[in-house]
Amino acid sequence: MSIFKARVQEFENALSKDEIDMKQLRQLCSNGIPDVNSLRSQCWKILLGYLGTKRESWSSTLAMKRTLYRQFIEDLVLPPGLKDNGNEDNEVCLSDHPLSEGPDSAWNTFFNDNEFLLQIDKDVRRLCPDISFFQQPTEYPCDIVVHSKGERRLHQRVVPSVLSSANVERKGLGVTKINLITKRSEETYKAMEEGLEAHWEVVQRILFLYAKLNPGQGYVQGMNEIVGPIYYVMASDPDLEVREHAEADCFYCFTALMAEIRDFFIKTLDDSEGGIKNMMKRLAEMLRSKDLEIYERLKAQELHPQYYSFRWISLILSQEFPLPDVVRIWDSVLSDEKRFDFLLKICCAMILIQREQILQNDFASNVKLLQNYPSMDINIVLSRAFSL
Repeated sequence: MSIFKARVQEFENALSKDEIDMKQLRQLCSNGIPDVNSLRSQCWKILLGYLGTKRESWSSTLAMKRTLYRQFIEDLVLPPGLKDNGNEDNEVCLSDHPLSEGPDSAWNTFFNDNEFLLQIDKDVRRLCPDISFFQQPTEYPCDIVVHSKGERRLHQRVVPSVLSSANVERKGLGVTKINLITKRSEETYKAMEEGLEAHWEVVQRILFLYAKLNPGQGYVQGMNEIVGPIYYVMASDPDLEVREHAEADCFYCFTALMAEIRDFFIKTLDDSEGGIKNMMKRLAEMLRSKDLEIYERLKAQELHPQYYSFRWISLILSQEFPLPDVVRIWDSVLSDEKRFDFLLKICCAMILIQREQILQNDFASNVKLLQNYPSMDINIVLSRAFSL
């Protein structure tokens, strides 16, 4: 039996147990999940806590959650005048007029939602442009949305000409720029014709619902880069049923991951233990202990971690590597019980691998090097991280 087949067998044996041994599963996943069957989507669902460790609970959990997600779409995505309020002709309730500004007005909420929908629309239209996946049609467009009249598709509610003026604010004080890579923003995707939905339109709905259900946090630029790899894994799964329910399953996995990294996206929590400042500080301390010369070089150049590692950490390296590499990185990161210690080791490894360049470069060249990390075999980066 080949090594690859033996690894697949190990995963299938681990996942077939009545109760999943999490320690064994984490160990297997940390070395990469074989890209066959539904191994990755299933493992990610377990690692993120969407599915429990008892196999017998999986089918009921999935059925319940998927039904609930459909209810979210009906309650929160559809414009007030198109919701089924029990009337056969679906007339708009006269007490809630579209021009009403009352706090209880569904229409008032609808128009306020469009403010953050502008930013979501802008971000998802340029998601992972190095592959065509997000521009392609999904096999399973949301029937509630695409097979009905009216403005049920979110992108129809926004005016693209306004997008350039939208500000991105994290909860707290001031505006935050995650410094997204501009070369990835040159093109924006077009919407599909009636009856079809592109994958980016599905991601838009997931982010919109997340923002609606988490009003204390809302939508923050960069969340599109977090949901992208999860949706890609679910929606490109070889199993038809997994693909059919990719949207709902992705929503819950994304929500679970955001619960763990929410401090990265809330400005007032920057200094907390799980906040972004503390994470960057830990990375700097790790670098100092592993290679004092590199640490001193960057310090002397006043090349602070926030110039490059803010994006690395907050977006879990989703912008630094091609999507297939990001997915492989996440196998290891999601299997890390002390989330996100291994992420910091990968970041540290990335700096150490460029040691010779960094020592030779001036400030400007080093900023460019670290903000636009060179292409390389991801296994080199990961093996270096494991060695730390």
